[in-house]
Amino acid sequence: MRTMDDLEVAGKRVLLRLDLNVPLHGGLIADDGKLRACLPTLTELLARGAAVIACSHLGRPPGTPDPALSLGPVAVRLGELLRQQVRLAADTVGPAARSAAGRLAPGQVLVLENLRFNPGETSKDEVERGRFADQLAALADVYVGDGFGAVHRRHASVYDVPARLPHGAGYLIQAETAALDRLTGNISRPYAVVLGGAKVADKLPVVGSLITVADQVVIGGAMAVTFLAAQGYPTGLSLLEGDIATARAYLEKAAKSGVDLVLPADLVVAARRDPDEHGETVPSRAIPADRMALDIGPETACLFTETIAAARTIFWNGPMGVCEMDPFALGTRAIAHALADSPGFTMVGGGDTAAAVHALGFADSAFGHVSTGGGASLEYLEGKELPGLAALD
Repeated sequence: MRTMDDLEVAGKRVLLRLDLNVPLHGGLIADDGKLRACLPTLTELLARGAAVIACSHLGRPPGTPDPALSLGPVAVRLGELLRQQVRLAADTVGPAARSAAGRLAPGQVLVLENLRFNPGETSKDEVERGRFADQLAALADVYVGDGFGAVHRRHASVYDVPARLPHGAGYLIQAETAALDRLTGNISRPYAVVLGGAKVADKLPVVGSLITVADQVVIGGAMAVTFLAAQGYPTGLSLLEGDIATARAYLEKAAKSGVDLVLPADLVVAARRDPDEHGETVPSRAIPADRMALDIGPETACLFTETIAAARTIFWNGPMGVCEMDPFALGTRAIAHALADSPGFTMVGGGDTAAAVHALGFADSAFGHVSTGGGASLEYLEGKELPGLAALD
């Protein structure tokens, strides 16, 4: 992979593709971990005399501007972290962006408005996407890709622009791929994978791949409900996603290959997702019809942490429950503590998981590596070719 260290950037305008897709609550940034993760690349480019034009998406606007998803708050926070003014262009490739980019001096930073405000960013029409890539490339002399959380997307700013400019990978992408390579190459065993969270349909395929690599696959969160349903147990009002037949096939595959597929023994259930609810603990095989699973139970937390304690390599993606609500955060907190206490290599994968450990008070330094990209990490572990990485080859 070409890197930014291979590029001459002094006095040049660098289009820097970042992942600034931070969680916003009421227009305020709830977790700035992704912004801090891009600082090494940003500060190095500035120190080398580049004029940096940063670009990213935020949320999923349908190709039209949405004030609620403006990168304005991000530009302000980046300025605070860099201790210098960071300007925001009022559009992506229009008159405001072209004018601001043309005036940008070495050592200055400009943030383009949310790339997904333009339909060309995510278009499946190669002509439309290419037109937008041409306009983005025209703003700069050099391209640096450092938005790891988006490298699994065949989007204009990720895949098409590198073909139009001298390009290289930033420090974050280099760190992310180096960490993931420790989970795909010469793995220190036992190797345990802990999966949770929602988006079960997206995560189920990686279970099939990991069964052939990991020694233990630990499953909590909404994904556990799918596997319980695959065993024929009642799931009540719980969130049930993903293909049950696929989960059943994975259970059979794990049994044949001798891999421990560890499921919850008990769960914390309640009538609804509400921070004022008082959850009750029930056996995982007996979720009441009028209750939903919102966290793993205490017996399961012990089972999962014992598995983690015995491992020498641990990858974790997805909370164990609705951890943003205090009554249902105990399982996720227990997993975070177990990883933090582990003497092995630990990796926290995914934006939601990283945000959860930050909200629970854990610093990135408590773990071997905290990834900024959930979907990208999972697809990397599946062995898929990621368009954004292929474009930097």
